[in-house]
Amino acid sequence: MVVIQRRSKRKSTGGRYHSGSRGKRIFEMGRLPTLTKLGETKNKVIKTKGSSKKVKLLTSKTANLLDTKTKKYVKAIIETVIETPANRHFARRNIITKGTVIQTDKGKAKVTSRPGQDGIVNAVLI
Repeated sequence: MVVIQRRSKRKSTGGRYHSGSRGKRIFEMGRLPTLTKLGETKNKVIKTKGSSKKVKLLTSKTANLLDTKTKKYVKAIIETVIETPANRHFARRNIITKGTVIQTDKGKAKVTSRPGQDGIVNAVLI
């Protein structure tokens, strides 16, 4: 199924907009979300509008962990996903999104990056 990000065909009152013969446009194109999981690091490069590129992180087992006391980043191994605000079933499936609380070898941490769009997992120790 095609993912389109454009104005709805219906008004807030329930009436229809008269669109004429206008079809879909490439600049209205959307994509399904990237559900980043635990595993060996795999990336996918996507071409975007304006001949730019976006790196999607498909799987990852490491995170860049910020220690707030020493103000230094350390690379930590992700053990499991504890909880996530995006969807309660994502924790069981070990899917990492922004705001997810993960268990690392250094302790619990909260993800601050968007792995499906940034291509990296950044987190802050809790």
